Amino acid sequence: MSKLKTKKGVAKRFRLTKKGKIKYSPGGKSHLLSGKNPRRLRKLRRATILKDRKEKSFIKIMLPYR
Repeated sequence: MSKLKTKKGVAKRFRLTKKGKIKYSPGGKSHLLSGKNPRRLRKLRRATILKDRKEKSFIKIMLPYR
């Protein structure tokens, strides 16, 4: 059987933790920052864990060897 291909766009945006959770950095912090709350911008600095089960399963399919 041939190898599965990794979706490179997904590989650049998501990382798997040791326990198999999906970590990602949220978007929305590249421009138009003056109109956003400082609290919101502080929260956007941190990487977050993906909570949606359905999306989690799709992303794990797109990252076969991670």
